Amino acid sequence: MIGCSCAVCISDDSRDQRLRSSLFITDGDTNILIDAGPDFRQQLLSHHIQRLDAIILTHEHRDHTSGLDDIRALNFIQRAPIPIYCTEQVQKGIRDQFSNAFIPSMIPGLPEFLFKTINDHPFCVNGIEIIPIQVMHYRLLVLGFRISNFTYITDANYISDTELDIVMGSEVFVLNALRHESHISHFSLSESLMIAARVEVPITYLTHISHQMGLHDEEE
Repeated sequence: MIGCSCAVCISDDSRDQRLRSSLFITDGDTNILIDAGPDFRQQLLSHHIQRLDAIILTHEHRDHTSGLDDIRALNFIQRAPIPIYCTEQVQKGIRDQFSNAFIPSMIPGLPEFLFKTINDHPFCVNGIEIIPIQVMHYRLLVLGFRISNFTYITDANYISDTELDIVMGSEVFVLNALRHESHISHFSLSESLMIAARVEVPITYLTHISHQMGLHDEEE
């Protein structure tokens, strides 16, 4: 956190130096990114990612979208707009955040988006089936995703029984756990652990962890 000198924020342990939540998936020749927050550029450079076939957005909050301006480099390399899979609600948010990209202009180098509208129905990216999972982030509808035996849910504080059924049978589950204390729009650690136990997935990873969680080496 900017301006914070707590034990986590000044820690030399790389596991305490957390960036904003994002997920990179590679399957054969297909590269998919879920969410592109403020650390998008740093994350792609750190992991030597040079091509994206699609970006999927869980919701329109800026900590999950504001890095989209940096897809300009990929537009140049791939000589095409980047497909952005998201709901119509998220598309409106992106149009508001990056209004310059949607105004006819002679200025070169603006980010180029190609919206692909999704909802609660399964969709495919290069033959890879992706099943949306509807969750609530306080009063905002957010999408998680199941891909084969892998499920990813971030920014949630409520998942209905019907949507939890979609998680069942996964082998790996990624779920947000912001901190120990309860929060208005995120699961706490105890809430996330309860959900993980309920779906009985063999491996669960926690994400969207704030500095309020504590030091990784102690909390693990």
